[in-house]
Amino acid sequence: MIPKFLFLTKGVGRHKERLASFELALRSAGIHRCNIVTVSSIIPPGCKLITKEQGLKMLNPGEITFAVLSKNSVKEPHRLIAASVGMAIPSKKDSYGYLSEHHSFGQSAEAAGNYAEDLAASMLATTMGIPFDPEQAWDEKKQIFKTSGTIINTSNITQSAKGEKTGQWTTVLAAAVFVP
Repeated sequence: MIPKFLFLTKGVGRHKERLASFELALRSAGIHRCNIVTVSSIIPPGCKLITKEQGLKMLNPGEITFAVLSKNSVKEPHRLIAASVGMAIPSKKDSYGYLSEHHSFGQSAEAAGNYAEDLAASMLATTMGIPFDPEQAWDEKKQIFKTSGTIINTSNITQSAKGEKTGQWTTVLAAAVFVP
């Protein structure tokens, strides 16, 4: 099975039970009715990025649904957590792209998103032979990747939240969901 479409989504949930906070994060992301199977990081050649709304309409309750999923949970009040999925799509339609997952503590949504996006783009760049310095800042590498003409789109989806003040579980998730 090779997916034809993918969409990005994110969510946050809070509850006294860790599992229930994860379920609420899945609901927030709109993918709670699916049986999620996590997969690694390859975007198949020709797989089209669609909106969350389009993707959710294509899924059925109980369906086995493949996704690159990043999640993080905390029970500490006010502790900042993030979950992010980065994406890098090549310009050639017959080439595959990359997704990366990243989760962190104490990192802003912007920083976590940039990290995940950089990771996905760097993985794709190494497979395409694009020379770059891995120690360069993401903004500098992004310019190299874009001007090379081989990577046309990089982005990320990130959810961050602070731990619930009364000590309930807080769960964040970000996902790239594949649709057949």
